[in-house]
Amino acid sequence: MKILMVAIPNHHFFQWVNQLKDSGYEIYWLDANDDGVFSHRIPWVTQIKGWKQKWNYPFRQTVKKKFPKLYKAIQNYNQTSLASSLANSINTIKPDIIHCFEMQLTGFSILPVVEKNKIPFIYSSWGSDVYYYKKRGTTNADVTHFMNRVDVLISDCKRDVKILTNLGFNKKSFVFPGNGGLELNKHKIMPQNDRTLIIFKGYQYDSGEAIQIVKAIEVLPFKLIKDVEFHVYSADKEVEAYIKKSKVFKALSYVIHPRHQRLQNEALLQLMGKSIIHLGNNLSDGMPNSLLEAMGMGAFPIQSNPGGATAEVIQNGVNGFLIENPLDFTAISKLIEIALSDLCLRKKAQDYNIRFIENNYKRATLQPEIIQLYKDTIL
Repeated sequence: MKILMVAIPNHHFFQWVNQLKDSGYEIYWLDANDDGVFSHRIPWVTQIKGWKQKWNYPFRQTVKKKFPKLYKAIQNYNQTSLASSLANSINTIKPDIIHCFEMQLTGFSILPVVEKNKIPFIYSSWGSDVYYYKKRGTTNADVTHFMNRVDVLISDCKRDVKILTNLGFNKKSFVFPGNGGLELNKHKIMPQNDRTLIIFKGYQYDSGEAIQIVKAIEVLPFKLIKDVEFHVYSADKEVEAYIKKSKVFKALSYVIHPRHQRLQNEALLQLMGKSIIHLGNNLSDGMPNSLLEAMGMGAFPIQSNPGGATAEVIQNGVNGFLIENPLDFTAISKLIEIALSDLCLRKKAQDYNIRFIENNYKRATLQPEIIQLYKDTIL
């Protein structure tokens, strides 16, 4: 079986694809961004790169930097579209399945091509792809038009399946984590008594609201946090700048892991295994892989709940706390204070969450189901 995947270079995409390494499938990846660089994350996959520039003329980067208007005019003639590249790839590869990751970034661009054939078409929705589509200027008609061509939907949460079902989608659908499943090292999970960190995601761009977390920490009783080391990962520049100007954080121990210097997943998991609390706060999201990873590593989760997605895995007050208003840092602060003050709650949550992730999101368990999904698509 030949599977042609269309996606941007993304950590979760690479993790998903690597599940298929020994499946016997021939996997091809059309890089929707075309950075031109071979990815060593999936070396066994046939990678379609270098398609975007018709002619990589001398001093192209210099022209781009110093003469942006001229560069834009040249690119109108010099750039191949993603749709054209997909059409060429289909003619060459003759795939049995096309699998598109994300609607906004790739799906709409390739729709005119996939509408011209009957090749089984799988679509994976991630994060804010479905829940936030109106905020990104996409209409119900746009989504319905796209979903009419989709044969199989894979979503990272039940919420998005329901949204698309309400818009008329009535074909096969599956709910899997965006990366396909978790592989966690239990030896890196520390008891709650020995944990000394608080970790949170630093997204502020688009729908992220990490600055509200920083504000929530600033109003906590200082005696609760004076011995805590804070780690903010995937931190956008606005978040980094805010923390560095904060008078409260000047008196605290903290480490910033900038978004552009991606923290390796293994290192992130190790930090989660040492963290008392993991916080994530967004106006929109799907089922965050980071949340599932933090739960599996025993960090007490405090997470925003856009559209009820997070409530699919967190029972509020039992195995974590739900942030109902991402813009209310005072309420977020109260949740952090309660969690820090209640060791018994955190211990029970840690035991519950480790079992929950093991039973529902273990990669070794989900992998055969995902491999079978592709086989069933062409039956």
